[in-house]
Amino acid sequence: MSAPDYLVEAGIYLTAAVVAVPLFKRLGLGSVLGYLLAGVAIGPHALRLIADPERVLHFAEFGVVMLLFLVGLELEPHQVWRLRKALLGLGGLQVAITMAAVTALGVLLGAAWPVALVAGIGMAMSSTAIGLASLEERNLLRTPGGQASFAVLLFQDLSVIPLLMVLALVAPGAHAGLAAGPALRALLVLALIITASRTVVRPLMRIVAQTGLREIFVAFSLLLVIGVSLAVQWAGLSMALGTFLAGVLLADSEYRYELRLDIEPAKGLLLGLFFIAVGMSVDLPLVAHDPVRILGLALAIVAAKAALLYGLARAFKLDCGGARLFAVGLSQVGEFAFVIYNLALTQGTLDRTTYNGLNAVVAVSMLLTPLLFVLHDRFRRCAPNERPTDAITEENPVIVAGFGRFGQVVVRVLNARGIRTTLIDRDPSQVDVVRRFGWRCYYGDAARLDLLEQAGIARARLLVIAIDDPELAVKMTRIVRERWPAVQIVARARGRTDAFEFLELGLHPVREVFHSSLEAAGEALRALGTPATATAHIIRQFAQHDRELLERTRQVRHDQQAVMSIAESGRHDLEALLSAEQSGPDQPRLENGDAPPPTAP
Repeated sequence: MSAPDYLVEAGIYLTAAVVAVPLFKRLGLGSVLGYLLAGVAIGPHALRLIADPERVLHFAEFGVVMLLFLVGLELEPHQVWRLRKALLGLGGLQVAITMAAVTALGVLLGAAWPVALVAGIGMAMSSTAIGLASLEERNLLRTPGGQASFAVLLFQDLSVIPLLMVLALVAPGAHAGLAAGPALRALLVLALIITASRTVVRPLMRIVAQTGLREIFVAFSLLLVIGVSLAVQWAGLSMALGTFLAGVLLADSEYRYELRLDIEPAKGLLLGLFFIAVGMSVDLPLVAHDPVRILGLALAIVAAKAALLYGLARAFKLDCGGARLFAVGLSQVGEFAFVIYNLALTQGTLDRTTYNGLNAVVAVSMLLTPLLFVLHDRFRRCAPNERPTDAITEENPVIVAGFGRFGQVVVRVLNARGIRTTLIDRDPSQVDVVRRFGWRCYYGDAARLDLLEQAGIARARLLVIAIDDPELAVKMTRIVRERWPAVQIVARARGRTDAFEFLELGLHPVREVFHSSLEAAGEALRALGTPATATAHIIRQFAQHDRELLERTRQVRHDQQAVMSIAESGRHDLEALLSAEQSGPDQPRLENGDAPPPTAP
């Protein structure tokens, strides 16, 4: 194909996306469904503008890889460890029960057991791309249902190697034994990724960053993702799993924000292209030839998986809303089913007719998921026990996210100076209480981009982040810094841990108990007879010392030994600093064995 033909094809993809996605977003149907139906329209079975969807599908799968890398960058190993119950328990049960149910049903319908088993393996998989993209689009990935969905999708990627071994065993003419080579190769590659991320990648990132050339850092970011993808693919693992692991291992790197900013635009375009390619792969003539069987099987699979997933989620203590989200997000059959069925066709386990029918069922199930998310969103808005987000009808120079005891003090001072504020809180009972006292407060999650835009963040001068969720506060800061860099931010920090995160973003946070603790320390000194002037000087000295100590600790915060050493030297430095303030025979002094003043939380 000549170069102009490539440009024509690229123009077709971009036109389809630009026309369909804004339309579907405006209709409230979501961007994923827009991409999918745009692909159906331009594919070889409709307008025939694109003849070979398979070629672009393999290329566009890299968008899924980038998505998992960015998700990994948002997590740290201890956060992944927190998901172990959902990862192993919920994920393992979902895969095993779905495989067993579909296999049993296939045998009952008269299929040979190897064919039924292959069908079951494919149907047990869910779409990482559609599930995660739909959750991210709605800002639901950090909810309990979103986290459970992510854990199960991760388990499905982990199950790739054993499932491929099962495929090899049921293939015609397969031997009973199976070499341990692929498993050892996979373990070797994972060990190399873990080692290289700590010993090679980070020093290389520093060298590349020191060049000061943004395009070289972008090139290095893409090379990193491509290199990991090729390594894990050679080992027979899921590319998405390998790049997710690389993202997790780099989550505490000082360059993770730069990595995210560099990869995010490419990820969005490639992920959209992936959805378009999936839409083009829908065999419309086959669906039209036997619509009852194809659509019926797709609906049955989606309904059965949703029911199973909901039951498992409730058994694992998710509430009704979380279980419903979990069931909707993973009810489709995933893109990995295409790989499984193609491999089974090559091995001779599936014939061509069965292969075409299964692929059609998979594609149709993917098309159903965005529609289910639309119904889920409507149901959430209509549910009597779930409150819809308020529409914000004003724009003010200051937006305050979180109107609890911390935010209220800030707002009272600003209002006393005649500065108008827009108040947002995500606790419905708190909103109702403050409204009774005459405050105009809106109910909603201020971390959602659409709500911030509705509040006029693009034209605001200041955002006060006063919410009591440290992770969400840091995420909000990062989003606003990236999208609206001109907006000033004042952020509340619960303690030193999230204060470090804010400092790395170039922000000086307000630690919520720091100043009140200093005031209490001053009262204690005065009660023990220290003169007011000396007390004020001591408190100023302590505050300055603690801020310097916070910055020194931030630079080595991932080295526990270094943190302990700085804390120890800080205690001695502080004692030496403040001992000079003790004067007069009646002044209380620290005797041997007495503890020096502690650093602030």
